[in-house]
Amino acid sequence: MAAARVAMWVACVLAMAAACQGRLRVGYYKRKCAPAEYVVRAVVGNAVRQNPGVGAGIVRMFFHDCFVQGCDASVLLDPTAANPQPEKLGPPNFPSLRGFEVIDAAKAAVEKACPGVVSCADIIAFAARDASFFLSGGGISYRIPAGRLDGRVSLANETLAFLPPPVFNLTQLVASFQAKGLDADDMVTLSGAHTIGRSHCSSFADRLSPPSDMDPGLAAALRSKCPASPNFTDDPTVAQDAVTPDRMDRQYYRNVLDRKVLFDSDAALLASRPTAAMVARNAAARGRWERRFARAMVKMGGIEVKTAANGEIRRMCRVVNE
Repeated sequence: MAAARVAMWVACVLAMAAACQGRLRVGYYKRKCAPAEYVVRAVVGNAVRQNPGVGAGIVRMFFHDCFVQGCDASVLLDPTAANPQPEKLGPPNFPSLRGFEVIDAAKAAVEKACPGVVSCADIIAFAARDASFFLSGGGISYRIPAGRLDGRVSLANETLAFLPPPVFNLTQLVASFQAKGLDADDMVTLSGAHTIGRSHCSSFADRLSPPSDMDPGLAAALRSKCPASPNFTDDPTVAQDAVTPDRMDRQYYRNVLDRKVLFDSDAALLASRPTAAMVARNAAARGRWERRFARAMVKMGGIEVKTAANGEIRRMCRVVNE
């Protein structure tokens, strides 16, 4: 009976995801605000050229937004007297999440062209798409449906409930993604975003000393950069992919196979034959991961999209409309 209830619940989640995707469409702003996507791409391109790490932050922001309250820009909301602990202050986001100023700049530019038309949630989706494009040298290119609304609820404690931490094992990872209507293949594919960006030493410090399945050479190199006991005031960052740190590519999957990855959740992809095979295929075939990543990003972009009953188009991305 319990298994049947779980199956029914997952089916409901998938149905809701499909319904949400149905409300979104490619070219949504063609008549409402024709320059919207071009404006966002220009802002993101300029930011990524100046600092590729900001692009990595924007890709991560899209994931963190969609997994908590759905793809509704709730991750952008600042603390207020009424809500002193929004998502952006949750432990998975603070102080590591980056790119807020780029979304602000994109929103300001879009508002100048088309006031009150383009949601912050869509701007995050466009920005993540565009950051992926620039960071991959054009290898990741896709059209993403739009028409999302911005949410009014943002709670820090929900980040711990819904965002999979770097210590998750394979079973926990699969369950976390299934809860959002994504399957194991989506999970392996989206994990490839760890090909770019940086991580605090505290996220993987437990893997640097034996017993550990991390490559001994990588572990030794990381021990030279990370304190033995990282804390809030002493927690350096290192590149997640030491081989191609500023490029989104399939190198991540080669790193997984070579056990040269930072997180337990990265190493966990080899814990089953099916997921290990996915890793191997992504590592071997040029362009395969990029195409699958594009599809997974579009699919993730349909999670729990808001309706007019619980959403709005914010005038400013950091605060709800009055």
